[in-house]
Amino acid sequence: MESNKIWFVTGASKGLGRSLVLQLLQQGHKVAATSRSIEDLRKVANDANFLPLSVDLKSESSVKAAVAATISQFGGIDVLVNNAGYGQAGGVEETSDAEVRANFDVNVFGLLNVTRAVLPQMRKQQSGHIFNISSIAGFTGMFPGFGIYCATKFAVDGLSEALAEEVKPFGIKVTIVSPGYFRTEFLSAGSLVVPAQPIDAYQNVRDVQNAHQHEINGNQAGDPEKAIAALINVAGEENVPLHLFLGEDAYGMAYQKMGFMKEQLETWKEVTLSTAIEA
Repeated sequence: MESNKIWFVTGASKGLGRSLVLQLLQQGHKVAATSRSIEDLRKVANDANFLPLSVDLKSESSVKAAVAATISQFGGIDVLVNNAGYGQAGGVEETSDAEVRANFDVNVFGLLNVTRAVLPQMRKQQSGHIFNISSIAGFTGMFPGFGIYCATKFAVDGLSEALAEEVKPFGIKVTIVSPGYFRTEFLSAGSLVVPAQPIDAYQNVRDVQNAHQHEINGNQAGDPEKAIAALINVAGEENVPLHLFLGEDAYGMAYQKMGFMKEQLETWKEVTLSTAIEA
């Protein structure tokens, strides 16, 4: 891969975003990185090719200013990684309107704000690659207690598929990255929000939530450094995937979902095909 790519990475102060920044800088790339806290970003790296930017993803003006600063500093943007996001736990009934909207504001609308701000430059260049960090939870929603988070990631998958077709004439590529469980801080208190008003009746939701917080957290099988190395390698390919699943668990859950959908289609095929207007 060329050593002079210009990357714009959101949510770069921890987790996969931080690992990505460090590997990119080590390989000689130029990196603009965003977080709410500029101080947290400055702890990540001190490098001439590193541009830390304090950004409120919910503010279009804040996002546009960061994109403009990147173009002014580095001359363009070759790769966008929409990595910022957080998990919202809780059953659908027990998550409040405010909690739901807050999760969508970051995971979906923040991603859209950045994408809209970067696309004019990529269209001008007639090139670019957008990585939208989704989740296996954007492909299968069979996680009690994570319906809202799944909804945000399903939204990311859907808009990314359409976006890929829209920007193809401009030489811009789109890849949806769907990780399984990787050993980052994602399931810790700073990245996983629990409902303020839980409902006792939902024991299955509490069981799944507790498992994620106390059993899965710290024991994830995925190596984040290997995930980032894989992403960087894909960015150097000529023909890139639209869907990139990362982790053996994600691979297995994707096949399980596809098998379930095929079985549902065939079981209800007669009903499905019975709706045509008769000639």
